[in-house]
Amino acid sequence: MAPGLTTYLKRTTEAAPLAVFRIFFGLMMAISIVRFWAYGWIEKLYLEPKFHFSYYGFGWVKPLGPWTYLLFITCGVAALMVALGYKYRWAILVFFLSFTYIELMDKTTYLNHYYFISLLSFLMIFLPANAYYSLDAWKDPARRFQQVPAWSVDAVKLLLGIVYFYAGLAKLNSDWLVHAMPLKIWLPSKYDAPLIGPLMGYEWVHYGFSWAGALYDLSIPFLLLYKPTRWFAFALVVVFHALTRILFPIGMFPYIMIVSALIFFEAGIHHRILGFFTRLLRIDASRFNNGKAFRLEPVFSRRLCLGVLGIFFAFQLLFPWRYLLYPGELFWTEEGYRFSWRVMLMEKSGYAQFKVVDGQSGRWFYVDNTDFLTPFQEKQMGFQPDFILEYAHFLKKHFEAQGHREVSVYVESYVALNGRLSRPYIDPGVDLAAERESLRHKTWILKFDDEIKGI
Repeated sequence: MAPGLTTYLKRTTEAAPLAVFRIFFGLMMAISIVRFWAYGWIEKLYLEPKFHFSYYGFGWVKPLGPWTYLLFITCGVAALMVALGYKYRWAILVFFLSFTYIELMDKTTYLNHYYFISLLSFLMIFLPANAYYSLDAWKDPARRFQQVPAWSVDAVKLLLGIVYFYAGLAKLNSDWLVHAMPLKIWLPSKYDAPLIGPLMGYEWVHYGFSWAGALYDLSIPFLLLYKPTRWFAFALVVVFHALTRILFPIGMFPYIMIVSALIFFEAGIHHRILGFFTRLLRIDASRFNNGKAFRLEPVFSRRLCLGVLGIFFAFQLLFPWRYLLYPGELFWTEEGYRFSWRVMLMEKSGYAQFKVVDGQSGRWFYVDNTDFLTPFQEKQMGFQPDFILEYAHFLKKHFEAQGHREVSVYVESYVALNGRLSRPYIDPGVDLAAERESLRHKTWILKFDDEIKGI
């Protein structure tokens, strides 16, 4: 191991920033679970649908019927335990597993920030976030540390930096910068937004938001890291995510990113935050200040932990670039699009009419998608090729179970992308029931007859 790296891995820092991050993360996640339940989304998204779209390789992950509510309760309780730092290792592990299971139950609900929460909770399994200002540390002096390895705080900063920077790189394309798409489609509909609503119809505002969004994502990690610009950067974070929350309904994500940015600040800020909790809870926080430094022991555990984190971050740096292995336009085929921090870059809509053919009798008929899919599922299926393929296989199994033989499934599909006219999407002569899902390029996606330049 290089001497510089060895020295860095031995460096310690105040544990307060990691403790504040743990508290806010747990509280935000608990509120998110309660919010999800209160809006009736558990039943609407997971219990009412007759069919659920699965991620490749995770077809076995399905809603649990009425037990799905218990899954959400488990996730919410685990989030509160994380915030309190109570039995932290088990709590963060249970949260990661339950939240990720929820995320994988139906691909229709995919959002970048759900993926971010899964990654962040996985990372936190390996961080001593309960070393300070936690119930674990309160009850057991052997678990009480005022100093933690510097890498444990920097790991969170690095993940946040990757998310922002890659989101900025993804915006360096001609649709976003040259044509202000899709903001030119979305923003005029926000005319009723408080204060800024009347401006949303102006083209210069659309371009301003597009360019500012790209510059913000690319620069904000570095502005937060550099002490002289840190407060200015945090003000930008608050303004940016407040605007995002006003203009787009993306739930708790803006608040999560705002409180996450606090980890870039020095320990004094976090001690003030913890002081607020101390006064609120009326506890003697001085017992946490023992000056001890957390060390990962034995050597095997330290090497295993750092090895896993090394692989984790290498994956995060490389995986978003997998789209380069596929031919065609990324926004059109979406092969390699998910899990790559491409946030709000497309306005895509589609129409898909499925034709089922009985191979023995030669009889055929069209499918009414509303017989099997919710409106939200049908909307998502209409423009995503892996959804279309999975649904075709479902139709084959369904109608063969009804007595049809040698079923073939064809689709007539049209998709509109970022303001372009709708055009044919899937080869109507391909029997999708005979195609298999894989990581290979889907040759039955028709060619995109335009060009989007950029990364």
